[in-house]
Amino acid sequence: MGSYEEKLSILSEMIAFAKADKVVKESEYNFLLGVASQLGVDRKTFDALFETKVERIIPNSQADRILQFHRLVLLMNVDQEQSNIEISKLHNIGLGLGLPPSAIEQVLSIMHKYPDKIVPPDVLINIFKAHYN
Repeated sequence: MGSYEEKLSILSEMIAFAKADKVVKESEYNFLLGVASQLGVDRKTFDALFETKVERIIPNSQADRILQFHRLVLLMNVDQEQSNIEISKLHNIGLGLGLPPSAIEQVLSIMHKYPDKIVPPDVLINIFKAHYN
């Protein structure tokens, strides 16, 4: 995984996304804290990201960009509520990551077929693979 700045950028983007509906619920906070811990970012630094802006760094590798998109899909569904604002924001983030629009739309439409709307990573990766071939 990339630099520490890249990790902070990933978390910052996810926090901004969680704030899309104005309230960061406990389930969303705990999910974000889990990602921070996976990335090796301590809680004090993580909590500070709610107040500070960091430079946005787009992950270099295709795999890291797809992983970030997957994290955001999981984050959106962690509170069992998806607003149209969140869905369109997620769509735009996916485009900003340089992911194929058709693959993004496919992920957003199939997530409803899974329990708790959790798209398994292999399914998500296969969708993107199909769009890159």
